[in-house]
Amino acid sequence: MSYPETLDRASTRDESRALFGQTMGLVAVTSALFAAGAYLGRDLSYGAGFLWFIAAFVCLLGMNVAVRRSEQLAVGLLFAFGLLLGLAVAPAVASYADADPQAVWQAGGATALFIAAFGAAGYVTRRDLSALARWLFWGLVALLALGVVLIFVQIPNGALIYAIAGLVVFAGLTLFDFQRLRRAGDIRSAPLLAASIFLDILNVFLLFLQIFGNAEQR
Repeated sequence: MSYPETLDRASTRDESRALFGQTMGLVAVTSALFAAGAYLGRDLSYGAGFLWFIAAFVCLLGMNVAVRRSEQLAVGLLFAFGLLLGLAVAPAVASYADADPQAVWQAGGATALFIAAFGAAGYVTRRDLSALARWLFWGLVALLALGVVLIFVQIPNGALIYAIAGLVVFAGLTLFDFQRLRRAGDIRSAPLLAASIFLDILNVFLLFLQIFGNAEQR
């Protein structure tokens, strides 16, 4: 191996480490802001939570535009996104916390282990997971359809089935997003990568919360 090739590989590794560090730092701050929002909005109604969800979605759309123009604006929108989502889901989290605070802690611990395991696997795997993305998209569509059906149709253990199916889908998404993090070469992509990973974490947490919360009620 020639000296220039060695330098190129070392430079690529340094860039990957820098991107990983920045992205996960953004994920940590966004998660902390989410937790703050969930605490501040614990007395909100579900209707108010829905309005905050719409505001969070607007921030996400704005981030996709801002990332091409201003990294600082994209990061600001990411942080606002985390805080607003915390306010949006605060009524649901508060309901579980009032019924059984232990379920919230169990869901948090299970989420940490889940993301650590599948995130590490996705980051180190050499197999191209891009083909998996299409199947995961349809998996999300099917999951949304199942959620709508469960609103109108009573299915035995329907909530548990939904949660387990959701964890399967988000296991794949976590693998895919962490592989994207390893392969991405542009540091400016950090806010969008952080948003994707944060959404994986949030959905996994809510699914585990549903599992542990319902387990305590049975």
